[in-house]
Amino acid sequence: MTRHDLTVKSLRSSLATRRAARVKRQSLERQLASYTTESDRLELDAILSRHSTEETGELRSIINRQAMDRLLRTA
Repeated sequence: MTRHDLTVKSLRSSLATRRAARVKRQSLERQLASYTTESDRLELDAILSRHSTEETGELRSIINRQAMDRLLRTA
């Protein structure tokens, strides 16, 4: 294998990994978006509060962005 082949193979692998991560994140965003009522969100917050910031950082980021989107749509 030439160096060029390895670079192309590495690039393809990297792109596939990023694509899979994006699909996984989009699925997570859809699942979190299903928590639409205030009681749903309070329950989710109670669940997340049992875990560390490191464990829930991505989830909280998505939830906060979705909450901001809801506020902007209703304003």
